Amino acid sequence: IQEYFRDAEALNIRKADYHPRVTEHIDEIIDIIKRLEANGFTYTVDGDVYYDTSKFVEYGKLSKQNLNELEAGARIDVNEVKRNPFDFVLWKGQKPGEPAWESPWGMGRPGWHIECSAMSMRYLGETIDIHSGGQDLIFPHHENEIAQSEGATGKPFARYWLHNAFLNINNEKMSKSLNNFFTVRDIEEKFDLEVFRLFMISAHYRSPLNFSAELLEQAKSALERLYNAKNNLIYLLDKAQEKPLTQEEENFKETLSGYRSKFNESMDDDLNTADGLAVIFDMVRDINSNVKAESSRVLVKASYDMLMELLGVLGLLYKKEESLDTEIEKFIEERQQARKEKNWALADKIRDDLKAQGIILEDTPEGVKWRRV
Repeated sequence: IQEYFRDAEALNIRKADYHPRVTEHIDEIIDIIKRLEANGFTYTVDGDVYYDTSKFVEYGKLSKQNLNELEAGARIDVNEVKRNPFDFVLWKGQKPGEPAWESPWGMGRPGWHIECSAMSMRYLGETIDIHSGGQDLIFPHHENEIAQSEGATGKPFARYWLHNAFLNINNEKMSKSLNNFFTVRDIEEKFDLEVFRLFMISAHYRSPLNFSAELLEQAKSALERLYNAKNNLIYLLDKAQEKPLTQEEENFKETLSGYRSKFNESMDDDLNTADGLAVIFDMVRDINSNVKAESSRVLVKASYDMLMELLGVLGLLYKKEESLDTEIEKFIEERQQARKEKNWALADKIRDDLKAQGIILEDTPEGVKWRRV
């Protein structure tokens, strides 16, 4: 769990308010099963408590399947004691070597699906606003969550469902059998994880995304453009004069507000982060063309604030100064190595790239020094 938290923090994923564990919520799980039992949705066989899907008339509404037309697939266990193929276990009787807790049905442990209903109900209430998960969980897991929760409460379980597609590797599904499986730590060895974050949100969450080194390089270049825009505005803020806005500058401030509206429209369109990013890059090009050294400080500040506001929604450009300093030192080392190898073109490119970000390199007898301008 701690390893997961470490990776999530590295990807700038906000920590949830609660991280509940099933073993800490056995009482809540038992309570929901008792409510389902009282409402006539369960039956018991040899210490196992099953949910009777035939009693929930809306079963299949999330996956848009008709219970009478469904055929048992690979995810459904064949079990002769079940009344219907898609009935699922709520409580499993104790088996040797397995953990167990006391319950009205004897010693046992919860089924897979009931755990989620109990914990979400405990912390989010009987009806939750947004439920997310992978597309592979729509059926049977999320379908069963609905059946359990609504069977117990008589209320809608979730108002909105967000199901994400998956990451493919060089146009093939990621899997250990294909030997194309890797972790966040593996990516971190080759790429900054902020690059990976930008890469992930460059596609709509419901669309499959193909992972390749080439696409990550493109994301790296895109992220550099955003940092260049930010650092250029910081530089201009330091130099800009306090003076009234010209009419042209007033018009551009209105244009900035228009970009916010377009961005919000994209995000309101089923969290369309791909379109939202496109709006931001359009805005960056416009800022680069319209905000100059002679611009009013009010306009420069408005441009900076708008850029950081929209990127903040996407969790980008979040690095602290210390992290940026480390990255600058890394570029300096690369430039020094290029100079040793007489690769003057690469050395000049690194120097120019840093200059564009407001970083000036000075070659001195004591070594390379750098400063922000």
